[in-house]
Amino acid sequence: MTATALRADTARPLRVGIVAGEHSGDTLGAALIQALRARIGRLECFGVAGPKMVAAGAQAWAAADELGVMGLTEVVRHLPRLLRLRGSLKARFLAERPDVFIGIDAPEFNLTLARALKSAGIRTVQYVSPQVWAWRQGRVRSIGAAVDLVLCLLPFETDFYAAHGVHAEFVGHPLADAIPLQCDRAGARRALGLPEDGVLVALLPGSRMGEVSRLAGPFVAAARHIHARMPGWGFVAPMASRATREAFEKEIAQLPAAPAIHVTDGQAQAALAAADGVIVASGTATLETLLTGRPMVVAYKTSAITAFLLRTVGLVKVRYFSQPNLLAGRAVVPEFFQEQVTGEALADALLQELSDRTHVAQLLNEFTTIHRTLRLGGAARAAEAVLSVIGRRPDGADART
Repeated sequence: MTATALRADTARPLRVGIVAGEHSGDTLGAALIQALRARIGRLECFGVAGPKMVAAGAQAWAAADELGVMGLTEVVRHLPRLLRLRGSLKARFLAERPDVFIGIDAPEFNLTLARALKSAGIRTVQYVSPQVWAWRQGRVRSIGAAVDLVLCLLPFETDFYAAHGVHAEFVGHPLADAIPLQCDRAGARRALGLPEDGVLVALLPGSRMGEVSRLAGPFVAAARHIHARMPGWGFVAPMASRATREAFEKEIAQLPAAPAIHVTDGQAQAALAAADGVIVASGTATLETLLTGRPMVVAYKTSAITAFLLRTVGLVKVRYFSQPNLLAGRAVVPEFFQEQVTGEALADALLQELSDRTHVAQLLNEFTTIHRTLRLGGAARAAEAVLSVIGRRPDGADART
């Protein structure tokens, strides 16, 4: 490359195609965009983005919540719409020719798109490994064919990829950087307008409508069971959207003798920090609860057909589904799946968790150890790994010259 060409290459912005799925992907994407801009200066990002990514400077061709679909049968129902969206994105990315494509989470959607773009000569990255080590392990071959790099949030994932010859790097989890090692319970309660004394239980039934529609009823029933035994305890429920709030409040209104539940718009982290114990849907919120240092009970409920397939086809290869148990390598928090998810079961489990102060102290120590393991400056490490895979130095120069 000539000196003139090099100056032209380094003067142009780094162009990043990006597709993020739903709320958690939006958070990761925004942090990554900010970290890339801090290192490269001029940056153009475009694709599927949520409000945090848009605020960070991404151009949204579609909203991140359009990918908020979970479960096998649920995906089938939305398949025509998702296929149309993926087809239009493929055409636009091929026309725009970004320097790199980054798929954030949503692996079923992103990996097929990434494979098509990689075949066309565009560098591709998957940020957040699919749980290929947990189920359908044969997918690892197609992942390696689709992307040049997998950015892993959990430390044990890279060993699995290394065994199959796929380039993967553990970058830590940005949530571990964002959440302090010790959360201010009293300050969080003041911010939410809640009493500073007394025991508080947080209810987090998920961010997707599908999750909330299945878990709102059992979670509200769990609050009623707890209230019957501990009438002085309070409840807070942060909701991810207006639609999920309406669905949750409908369950409260329909349940006789339901206790008062302080429902908030967003503010999940404040609700976790304010709480003494948590009933939470399986997913990223379980990790957020761990990082906040709160005892929890985890629930996972999907469609009957999806549950049947998960149980009988032999797809699942791990003993646990919640991130705290996966990270610890043993059962440190109670898990409830499908028909086990009842108000009474969730309530009894949380009451038992909170009744043993020695157990709570031990749990907090284990959570803090895991927190430190994941606290690596995740967004910064992810940005550096992306720049490395495309051959760009942080100053904007081309590392290949």
